[in-house]
Amino acid sequence: MKYISLLIFFLSISICLQAQDDDVLFTVAGEPVELQEFKYIYEKTNQNNADYSAVSVDEYLKLYKKFKLKVKRARDMKLDTIVALQKELEGYRTQLANSYLIDKEVTEKLQQELYKRQKQDINISHILVKCAKDASPADSLAAYTKIKNIYNALLSGADFEKMAMMKSEDKTAKDNKGKIGFLTAMLPNGFYALESAAYNQVVNQIGAPVRTNLGYHIVKVNEVRKSRRQMEVAHILIRYPEKGDKSIAKTKIDSISTALDRGGDFDQIAVVLSEDKVTAPVKGYLGFFGINRYEKNFEDAAFALEIDGQVSRPFETSAGWHIVKRISKKEEKVYGLMKGELQRAIKKDQRYELAQDAMLNRIKKEANYKVNDKNLDQYLASLDEQFLSYKWKPSKAPNSTQLFSIGGKEVSVFDFEKFLGNSSRKRQRLGRSGDAVQTGKTLFNDFVKQECLAYEEGQLEKKYPEFKYLMREYEEGILLFEATKMEVWDKATQDSVGLSSYFDKLKGRGKYMWKDRAEVSFYTVKNEDVVHFDKVLKMAETKSTEEVLAKINKPDHTIVKVRTETFEKGKNKVLDAMTWKVGEISAPEKSKRDNSQNFMKIEKVMAPMEKTMAEARGYIVADYQDYLEKEWIQVLQRTYDIEVNDKVLKKIVKKKKK
Repeated sequence: MKYISLLIFFLSISICLQAQDDDVLFTVAGEPVELQEFKYIYEKTNQNNADYSAVSVDEYLKLYKKFKLKVKRARDMKLDTIVALQKELEGYRTQLANSYLIDKEVTEKLQQELYKRQKQDINISHILVKCAKDASPADSLAAYTKIKNIYNALLSGADFEKMAMMKSEDKTAKDNKGKIGFLTAMLPNGFYALESAAYNQVVNQIGAPVRTNLGYHIVKVNEVRKSRRQMEVAHILIRYPEKGDKSIAKTKIDSISTALDRGGDFDQIAVVLSEDKVTAPVKGYLGFFGINRYEKNFEDAAFALEIDGQVSRPFETSAGWHIVKRISKKEEKVYGLMKGELQRAIKKDQRYELAQDAMLNRIKKEANYKVNDKNLDQYLASLDEQFLSYKWKPSKAPNSTQLFSIGGKEVSVFDFEKFLGNSSRKRQRLGRSGDAVQTGKTLFNDFVKQECLAYEEGQLEKKYPEFKYLMREYEEGILLFEATKMEVWDKATQDSVGLSSYFDKLKGRGKYMWKDRAEVSFYTVKNEDVVHFDKVLKMAETKSTEEVLAKINKPDHTIVKVRTETFEKGKNKVLDAMTWKVGEISAPEKSKRDNSQNFMKIEKVMAPMEKTMAEARGYIVADYQDYLEKEWIQVLQRTYDIEVNDKVLKKIVKKKKK
């Protein structure tokens, strides 16, 4: 039995090792490169072309092996110990971790919810009982009791409008009977509960009380319609006279409408006749607007226009008579195009706290978070008035009393006091309430949140393979850059002897050649001196540049300017169209920029020739870098053994269909 047990034990180890080996695609000096890592980078690089064909996989595997050789060399050079590079990597990790340290599932639901809500406008009424956001528990209870009594009365059959007029603390309720009108998501920050009540209720339903930054609301939905979104418009306004007959404005707007019907230009009429002094100079342009921006009559008339360029009939508002023209309308976009915009909006809103709360609750559960309520209450009870001032300092003798545990880590009073010492400003601000215990509780919650996030950040590589691969990719990218810079790029630019030797070996092989070239003179005569242009052109046909300048220009006035440049064939369209011979002059041209008159003259034609080292330096350095890198790779291949697991490789290669 003993031998059988040993056999089973070693067999299980063998199977385990085999399974581990199957996950390794290749090794560099014994260090494994996992199959999943290769697949991740292969698919990321090739994207739609990642077909896992034998040719594609083999080609990329060659590149990736070279990459890993360079990384191995960088680690052996101890580049991963450079403090500046470590800080850069830490900064990247923090930035990347922030995108993972939120419950993505909850965030996605909030985005989908907002996108769906923005498809509709909701007409609501409400009854408000005010209650400050930071109201005391007693004040909050009093406000809630009041709104609950109103709600119970409504459930018993009380008329909503009458209750709004009598009980609502919204000052406008006595006139509008609690009617807010149409609204659309998202509502201002702090009113997510009101928004949810509006969008989650059916027409004529009265919802249970909800709380916002303003207080407690009872919401009734009156009507639902397709979202109007935003429209871009221009308008013509004829104001009512301050005194006298208002019908004059109607007569004026009707005559303008008739002129437009007969083909009159809206923009010109707006500039000349509109009495809106702000918009008239810009052709009546008002820009984009959504619901509740202007009076109902104006909004209804504008959104009734069905096509861009359509003009309304005259309509009336409190300002006077208008005619509005639709310029464009923002229509609904597919979710994929709106996702980024929705996410940015949500992160600025109170509802984002929901995603954070969901994440913290999940972390606590996964990390087996447990708080020692007795120890916490005792510590909080020990806090006095000094805790609320700048005079408070953590205990000199470290207090090891446990407050809570998370992920197997025990967190003590000493740890909490260290956090409190670093939170002095917030502690004193909260301390203005005079309640040391409540201040301590608030800061304790902040501390727990910090510890939860720290725990979760430490789990990111385990929980999210993509995070692990991104971090490895970035780290190895930094190392590769530094190693290549030291072994290749710096050498190519600083090793003047090696560069010169490399160039000498390539001399006479036609690698660094000038094509046919022409040296040309550009003649320019400014617009104010254009009367001299024909004379300059005529003289340039037979005279040298120096002779033309000496003859035409005055000591106190420069009439003609000349600059000389050399071009290869194919580098200048005007020159390429000319016959390449000395003395050839191009057709005169007028500059669109400054109206000067210009022409060019070929002074010299040069046949193809080899470039000097100075002339070809940029190309030589680039080629020398390639040469050094190839040599470097060869050295690395001799230094570090690479072993490919063919069995694993064959698993991912897809055979061609016959």
